[in-house]
Amino acid sequence: MADDVDFAEERIEKELASALAARVVYAGESAYECECGEVISEGRRAAVPGVQDCITCAERAALQVRGVRRG
Repeated sequence: MADDVDFAEERIEKELASALAARVVYAGESAYECECGEVISEGRRAAVPGVQDCITCAERAALQVRGVRRG
């Protein structure tokens, strides 16, 4: 019989699978400038090959995926 721990583990697994499916996977050449006009730093370009957005836009997109609204 399933108990609370089993239900919690199942929920965690589902949330993790959902988060992994929603993540952005970059490929190809990194952009030098984000769509918003900000320059993408060399450090970010080196750390995230194929990156297309600045850290601010990436964070905003991640919050939107989670359903969090910012003022």
